[in-house]
Amino acid sequence: MRCLVIEDEADTARYICNGLAEAGHTATLCRDGVAGLDLATHERWDVVVLDRMLPGGVDGLSILATLRGLGNTTPVLILSALASLDERVRGLRGGGDDYLSKPFAFSELLARIEVLVRRVAPREEARELWVADLRLDLRTRRAERAKRPIALQPREFRLLEYLVRHQGQVVTRTMLLEAVWDYYFDPQTNVIDVQISRLRRKIDKGFSLPLLRTLRGVGYMISADA
Repeated sequence: MRCLVIEDEADTARYICNGLAEAGHTATLCRDGVAGLDLATHERWDVVVLDRMLPGGVDGLSILATLRGLGNTTPVLILSALASLDERVRGLRGGGDDYLSKPFAFSELLARIEVLVRRVAPREEARELWVADLRLDLRTRRAERAKRPIALQPREFRLLEYLVRHQGQVVTRTMLLEAVWDYYFDPQTNVIDVQISRLRRKIDKGFSLPLLRTLRGVGYMISADA
């Protein structure tokens, strides 16, 4: 299990990371909000352990809001010395999956993490993906809409698969560059615009319900909702 720990207090951070390592998990530590936000949004994690109060101008709730705003559903366990009912409710309503007050026992933290990860673990690897009448066969790497085959190049299928796996969510250029083109920087290319345009023609042309949308200045979304 890959765990991102965003915690500025040295003793607490060491306590968590050592415990996770002893339990057989991989723990990556960030000590401030800016670095934590960067890692949380640019890498894939099984769970994030997130302190509420962080140095660097970005607090835990801001990190959480950014993650959820990007459609990132990684489980987040909030840690905080703010233990009042109002603060716990605020953290959970802000997108946290669980809230643990400081001080805490590591055994409880580990149990809560394991529960969160089990909740989101896939029961079985999907063999097909659907959006409305658009079907992707993940075994044959073929697509069809309303049972009409769609000829896709390997990169186009990879792009479409990523969009469909995140259907109903806004997908940014950065997310696509990293997931589909393996770029971890923006090379200032129009490759995404070109591929999205080609993909839209292939899956939407001739159908009354468009599935692929561009949200100007934000990103892209595939959805069956009108």
